[in-house]
Order: sequence, then structure tokens, then C-alpha cells
Amino acid sequence: MTDELESALYSSGRKGGKVFPALCSVLGTLILVGVIAAFFPLTVPRLMGYEIYEVVSGSMEPEIPVGSAIYVKAAEPETIVEGDVIVYSRDGSVVTHRVEENRYVEGEFITKGDANSEEDVEPVGYDSLIGKVERHIPALGIIMSLLAGNTGKLYAVILTGCGVMFHMLAGVLRSRR
Repeated sequence: MTDELESALYSSGRKGGKVFPALCSVLGTLILVGVIAAFFPLTVPRLMGYEIYEVVSGSMEPEIPVGSAIYVKAAEPETIVEGDVIVYSRDGSVVTHRVEENRYVEGEFITKGDANSEEDVEPVGYDSLIGKVERHIPALGIIMSLLAGNTGKLYAVILTGCGVMFHMLAGVLRSRR
């Protein structure tokens, strides 16, 4: 029985001898492409000059929901206009709010979260500006946090190893024919 099974899987004279190695190769490729695709939104934008942050509070909802990934590009304070969404540092935290007013003479912004009823109490100095939000993707921030952590990196290494091993298995099966 074992000889018949091996003959069916590895025989070059039968169709089945080519199917299993091909499936292993395709599965390995899909795993490797999946790992690359998962890390693509985290790495390529950084190479293009963007900083990426996860939104952890609801102050910008519904426009930018909690768990979104925001892509921030450095900007000169003088280019920021009313209605732009900016990212700035305040007391060791990173904050994302909309600009209500750019006070050029004082060198500060008046900001407000979309979900907040009033403007922020303290103006934001130009020196605190990190950049302007260019785009946001809902729920990607949660996935980004998982992938960027140690557990996500471990899974990426394991999945990459699995993809490579499927390709190796396909090569071994082809060489046995």
C-alpha cells in the first residue's frame, strides 16, 4: 500500500506526482507573501518619511476611530492651516487633534479633538509639532501594535520558516521523481 501511495505521489508518469510538490510550493509562496504583506504598511511608509502611530483615545472620533493607524509627515508650522489634523507631543504623550487656529505671531496652534466640545485648554507651541496627518486607516493600528510587538515578530519568524520549509519540501519531492 505504501509503495502504491509513493508511486502515485512521486511518479513522473502520473499526474499526481507533480501536484503535491506544486501545492507545497504554492503554499510556501502564499505564506511568505502574507508575511511581507503584513509588514508592508509598517515599513514602506517609514522609508518614504512618514511616522506611524496608533490612535488610542476617542478624541478624534468619528473621523479617526480608536485603533486606527495614522501616517504623519513632518511639516513646517507655517504651512499648517485651520482644519488640518496635526500630531504633537505633550507631557511625554503623542496627541492627535484638529487645528482650530494657527497663531503665526505667537508661534502656537489652538487645537480641538473632533469628539471634544471645547478647544484644548493649552495652546500647542510650534516646537511641539511632530507633523501633519496625511492619512489614516481604521483598525490597522491594532494590527500594527500586534505585529510590532515581540509576539508578532516571533510569529513572523515562525511563518517565514514554514514558508521556506514548504519550498524545501517541494524541492525534495521533485528530486525524488
